[in-house]
Amino acid sequence: MLVSWSPRLITPKTFVFLLVNPASRPNASIQDNGVKLVDPRGDMLEASWETYATNLANAETTDDFIAVIEVIVKEHIRIDQPANVVYARDTRPSGTHLVAAFQDGLLAIGAHGRDEGITTTPILHYLVRCINTKGTNEAYGEDSIDGYFKKMTTAFKKLVAKKAKPPPLLVDCANGVGSIALKKLGEYLGPTLDLIPANTSINTRGALNHLCGADFVKTNQRLPPSLVNELKPNQWACSLDGDADRVIYYYIDDRGNFRLLDGDKIAALVAGFIVDLIKGTGIDNKEVYVGIVQTAYANGHSTAYLKKRLPVKCVPTGVKYLHHAAERFPIGVYFEANGHGTVLFSPSTLEALKAYQPNTPAQATCLNYLMDVTNLVNQTVGDALSDMLLVEAVLAHKSYGAFEWDSTYTDLPNRLVKVAVRNRAEFRTEDAERRLVTPWGMQARVDETVRKYDEGRSFVRPSGTEDVVRVYAEATDRAHADELAFKIAGIVYDDAGGDQRTRPKEFI
Repeated sequence: MLVSWSPRLITPKTFVFLLVNPASRPNASIQDNGVKLVDPRGDMLEASWETYATNLANAETTDDFIAVIEVIVKEHIRIDQPANVVYARDTRPSGTHLVAAFQDGLLAIGAHGRDEGITTTPILHYLVRCINTKGTNEAYGEDSIDGYFKKMTTAFKKLVAKKAKPPPLLVDCANGVGSIALKKLGEYLGPTLDLIPANTSINTRGALNHLCGADFVKTNQRLPPSLVNELKPNQWACSLDGDADRVIYYYIDDRGNFRLLDGDKIAALVAGFIVDLIKGTGIDNKEVYVGIVQTAYANGHSTAYLKKRLPVKCVPTGVKYLHHAAERFPIGVYFEANGHGTVLFSPSTLEALKAYQPNTPAQATCLNYLMDVTNLVNQTVGDALSDMLLVEAVLAHKSYGAFEWDSTYTDLPNRLVKVAVRNRAEFRTEDAERRLVTPWGMQARVDETVRKYDEGRSFVRPSGTEDVVRVYAEATDRAHADELAFKIAGIVYDDAGGDQRTRPKEFI
């Protein structure tokens, strides 16, 4: 059903892409499939359309399904206009069948389709914007996969020219489509940056994201087992996720400890670099400045560090909230702690940079670097490959190793716990999901518990996809962060009718 309704959501000049979600378990008998849709500018689907998608997915009969379609057509679609769709899939074998069904749908409604084969989510976002801005003042680039790699790598080469060559980078591709894109990226980079791919088994059933990838590293805060003997002390590496829209960095220090450089660290590194470039240009920083967007999951020390230097806004969890909030800044930097993020330059900022006349060669150099950054980042959506190159460029400019980057601030130890409950809808939040409104009285108990821990912080929010409640906690040391998380989880469990079968052993 998800595939069948995709082409019906098309408006003039809208290009939609299909991508199959990753298989998460090697021996799973049922594997989830899904569809992602892109709005005309290459951004995520406008939130108002989510209701239509939900109504279509939940239609119980054919007549109900047709009725929803008729409403969409009546309210939004001019059927006399041609429909154009660009689509692709990931590496899962089931993708071929889904694409075939999708193509049948396109044929049935007379829509034009453009099949980009197997590729990453961010590349499809890039193509959508390129196609729909072609020939305008906002033209984004060449609307081809080659155009994507050319734009990105050309900007990267300009940024690192005359800098010391970055050390070889070990890249965990999560056994996903990112391994294909990384190989092509390496061809375009040539000797500028040596990439060492790992976890590239795209044809092994169940290997996608299994014991590897950005989510594994962030959640478990340890190396993928396949890299344990590969990573040398103080050599940094990164992990992509299955569809290559997230990236997490990490390294092993001199004492053999695993050190995570997550989305918060990336945001601080990138934002600081852009701020330095703005200052270097001499441009009026009242009009051109950087703002940071975070969620409640951002580490408390990262927020404190950034607030001393930049405006910081906290929004509810979800890329759509981060992206739209970042658009309100002249230059908006957003990265979820899980490594999904990008940098957005507003149209007025881009015009100001293009029109600005520097007074000195040094200012001209900074301006050129800043323009290179606008071409390196994928401004349509978080992009692991683009973000990876941006990190490498910034580290080259600052002459930072992993330790120097990590030393910008020290993360508070943190813990994330899930609690299964009878009804997650009972949990309502406010203040960007940092405080509970209901169940009544629970937030007071959370506050009372948090006050007992040095630099303690905790929040409770319902999952958007599972019948569970997520509990996040942080404190000054690991033991206290764990203890706080499980105490709050115990409160949730006792007050909201938790499922005894899923009760974490730590708070039994």
